[in-house]
Formats: sequence, C-alpha cells, structure tokens
Amino acid sequence: MIEGFAESWQMWAAMAFVAVAIVFYIWEKFAIEVVSASIVAVILVFFQFFPLAQDNPDAGAILAGFANPALLTIMALLVVGQGIFQTGAMDGPTQLLLASYDRRPLLTMIAIFLFVFVVSAFINNTPVVVMFIPILVAIAGRMGASPSKIMIPLSFVCILAGMTTLIGSSTNLLVSDSYSAFTGEQLAFFAPSRYGLVLAFVGILYVTFILPRLLPDRATMEREIAGGDGKQFIAQLEITRDHPLRGQAPVAGMFPDLPDITVRMIQRGEHAILPPFDEVKLRTGDLLIVAATRKTLSDLLTSRAEFLRGLLQSGSSGDEPSPGERLGLSESVIPPGSRLIGRTVEQIGFRHLTGCVVLGVQRRSRMIRKKMGEIRIESGDVLLLFGKAESLRGLRNERDLLLMAWATTDLPDPRRANYALAIFGGVVIAAATNLMPIVHASILGAVGMIAAGCLNSRQAARAVDMRVYLLVGSAFALGTALQSTGAADYLAGLVVSTFSPFGPVALVSVLFILIAALTNVLSNNATAILFTPIAIGAANQMGEDPTMFALTVLFAANTSFATPIGYQTNLLVMGPGHYRFADYIRAGSPLVLLMWAVFTAIAWFHFGM
Repeated sequence: MIEGFAESWQMWAAMAFVAVAIVFYIWEKFAIEVVSASIVAVILVFFQFFPLAQDNPDAGAILAGFANPALLTIMALLVVGQGIFQTGAMDGPTQLLLASYDRRPLLTMIAIFLFVFVVSAFINNTPVVVMFIPILVAIAGRMGASPSKIMIPLSFVCILAGMTTLIGSSTNLLVSDSYSAFTGEQLAFFAPSRYGLVLAFVGILYVTFILPRLLPDRATMEREIAGGDGKQFIAQLEITRDHPLRGQAPVAGMFPDLPDITVRMIQRGEHAILPPFDEVKLRTGDLLIVAATRKTLSDLLTSRAEFLRGLLQSGSSGDEPSPGERLGLSESVIPPGSRLIGRTVEQIGFRHLTGCVVLGVQRRSRMIRKKMGEIRIESGDVLLLFGKAESLRGLRNERDLLLMAWATTDLPDPRRANYALAIFGGVVIAAATNLMPIVHASILGAVGMIAAGCLNSRQAARAVDMRVYLLVGSAFALGTALQSTGAADYLAGLVVSTFSPFGPVALVSVLFILIAALTNVLSNNATAILFTPIAIGAANQMGEDPTMFALTVLFAANTSFATPIGYQTNLLVMGPGHYRFADYIRAGSPLVLLMWAVFTAIAWFHFGM
C-alpha cells in the first residue's frame, strides 16, 4: 500500500504545498489574505490540469471549507461579539471584575482562568472564549498591558481543559465514535481524565510561567489613544429628569457615581456653586462643570445608557443617533485664524452645524469654571467631540478646526445593551445545553443582533475578519489535497510500519507527535477521524489494549497550539490579541513538544516500562 502511494507524484506535491504554505505564513512578506487565496488558487489549478486517476477532488470539494460549519460559527460569533462591543453590554460584569481586580489582582486572575478551565471541560469552549474576550481586554487595559499578553493564554487554557473529559471538545466525541465503531465498546465519560489532568496541569504551568515571556507586547490603537496622556478636558453634565445623578449628594466632596472626575462647579439657575459642595443635593436642571480625562469621559458615557441619553437630549436640538448607528469620539484643534475663535460654543451652534456634540474643552493656559456654552474658543484649544461616525468624518474638510483622525475611536452605544446581553446569553445557553448545534445558535444570534438594532449591517460586515475566513478556507483546501492524494494515509502507515517493532511506547510517542503536527495544519476533527482507526489497528496487531492508542489520538488531536488554524478558539483570539501567524508558532510549538514529552512519560508508565 505504501509503495503504491509513493508512486503518486501528486501526493508529494500536496505535501510540498503544505510546507510552502507554512513558510509563507511564517515569513509574513505577503498578507495572510493574499497567501491564503493563492493557496486555494494553486490547488484548484493543480487538480484541474493534473487530476488523480480516482476520486479527483473537484472545485466543490476544494472550496467546501469556506462553507464549513466551524468556520461559519466563528464568523457568526465575531458578529455577536461586535454587537456586545457596540452596546457595551459587558461593561457591567467587566466593571465588577475590574473592581475585584483592583482589590485582589492575582486572586481575580486565578479565579477567572479557573472558571474558564472548569466550564471548558464540560461545554463547548468557543462560547466561553467569546464571553471572556471583552472582560480580559478590559483587565489588560487596567493592568496597563497589551491584550496580546492574555488572549492566547485564554485559548490555551480552554484547549487544555477540553482534554480532561469525553465531552470537552468535538474531537473527543469523534474519537469515541470511531473507537466504538471499531471495537464495539464505549469510552467512559472520564476515560481521558486520568492522563488528561496530568497534561493539563503541566500545560497550565507552562502557560503561567513560560508563555508570558514568549508573547508579544503589541500595543493597540485603542490603547495608544484612549489611554491618553492624562490631559484634562472641561466637560458639562446636565441633570435631566431620569438622570442617575438626580438626588445624589457628595461624599467627602466627591460624587460616588463620578469616579476619577473632578466637579469644578455646579450651575443651578443663575447661581454658581463652588466646592466644597456641603449639603448639596443634585436637582433636575443642574449643570455640572467637570474636569476629566478622555478615557474617563468615554467610560462614563458607555457605562450607563442614561448618561448617553442625557447628553443627546440636552443642549441644542439635533438628530439623535438611532440605536445601531456607529458612534465615535474624536479630538480637534482650533488653528490660528479660525472663524470659531472668540465665539462661544453656544453661539457657534456646533451641534446644529456639524451633528456633533462638544463633549469637552482642553486648554493648557488656565483653569476654566464656566458652562460649556459660555466658554469662548481660543486658538490652540482642543475640543473633544462626540457624535455619529459619519458626522465626524464630515469634519475632515473643515478648515476652522483640525480633526485629528488618528484620535478617532468608536464608542459603544449602551441603549441596546440589554437586548445584546439577552441574545448573547441565549447563544451561550443554547450551545452549552445542546439545545441546538452551536452553528445554529451562533448564526441565529448574529441575525438577532442586527434585527434588535445592536449593530447595523455595515458594522456586522466589518466584524467578519477576512483573514480568518480565508485562512481557515485555505487550510481545509490543503487538508483535502492531503487526504485525496493519500499523503495523510501514507504518513500514518509509514509511522506504524516503522515504529511498531520498537514496542508500544515508541509507537504511541511517534503517533502523538505526528498527529500533533498534522492537527495544527489540518482540522483537528479530520485528524482524529483519520488516525483513530489506524491507531486501533496498530494496537490490535501488537496485541495491546486499544484504549490507550485511542487516547493517544484524542490527546494529540487536541494539541493544536502552534497555529491559529489549529483550533477555532485560536482564531477567535487572533483579532483581539492582534497576533500574527508566527506568534502562534513561537508560543505554541514549545507547548506541543512539552505535551509530547509528558505523554511519552505517561505511556512509559502505562505500559510498565
């Protein structure tokens, strides 16, 4: 059989395609999208002009990966995640965890990852990763660290947990089904637990002590901009009828709902109340003149929908952005010679003219204690602007102010946060309880986010990461080429025939590293389906218990740490962590080798040598 496969030059060409693809992904000379599309094009042309004698894959088989349920699940969950971001729906739980982190940082991080591990051992880990991505991004911001330091650890912990029970991942279930079909017996629910917990324990030690040294510290644009340099803006808050600050009194001169914000003056009718604000209780119509950084003001608007509504409903009339419209925050500088100099914000009618609200004014020369509408604009003033993204873009050609486009960031709209939370919770519960397959739940959730106004169709389209889409699609095309030409069977058969004379320890050790290598290039499910019958057949030939050989396939197929295409949670964290292909190889390859070494020791113990 092996000699017959070796005679097929297409098989060697397929293996060469895989090697060249990995080289180009690591090289990063060309964009991932270009490399992925080129791989698909080459494979299509190759099998068109050099077809196999039997079972030649057609275009439908090669391109089937682009309609793969796992890939569509990832794309749909990205849309769901974007809906969560656009509405700031996770800000409440995030703020609770951030408060806990401020008091007990180490304990909070341990609790988060312990919860992730336990939950991922019993349910599909994809929704778990989706749920914790925004929380850990926020914690990274509080730590002053890049999300790239904790996104891959999140994925790796989920993968390690999936090794510990039979339902920890879909790969485990495929191995179990194949084992049952070939042996007539069932793998027990906790069959992987004994050795899986050992592998997971060693893996978590690696994630804790070694992995942080291998991960990049890649700053994001949001981190560079939103963090700011601590400069203070003068802003105005109007207490409306339903405002959360209405009726609130200061505690030790500070308002509890305005952390990190200095109230410089309270304007009540014609009277200006200056600090200290002893025995002052806020009323409807009060104007609070405050000083705060850009990040603090941004967090204030996104933390409670009432703050945003109060801002949009106060002041001069203007079109209120509808839920789902893209909101933004930007800064602009007043240049010398601007026609705005010497005029107040109220006289300019800024919102009427531009559709944007002047959220704050930053002036370096002196302290300002005036209502926002009474501040006269001076040359060099920095205006903090809030409004629809479309309105902010319209200011680019405005000569009377210089819009700093690099300082423009999206702002979550909390007015649909409850809808987003309900949809997200429904997706997680439906997937976790097997009420419906995760692909059904995620696509339904993505459609629900758009229908509920949590984001619009343009925002949903932008959430779909074409790098991930093309990367996974090209990986499936490579897998089809390997399986169709017999390359995968050839490699498996070669290993069994070569190493079975050296005993079961040598065979399962080599099987493990071969499967671990292929699972990072093919899909882990395809690898599990391919190698389980081979491993069981080898066990029968050697007269050994096939259970350990099946577990070898199970553990190795889950060792998908070295590439982003190895497992869907790796792909999910690729965008938030701003990772490159090479980052996974650098961070995950040592863990693959470590898992191999530990499993070899386990096999040595198991077979009594």
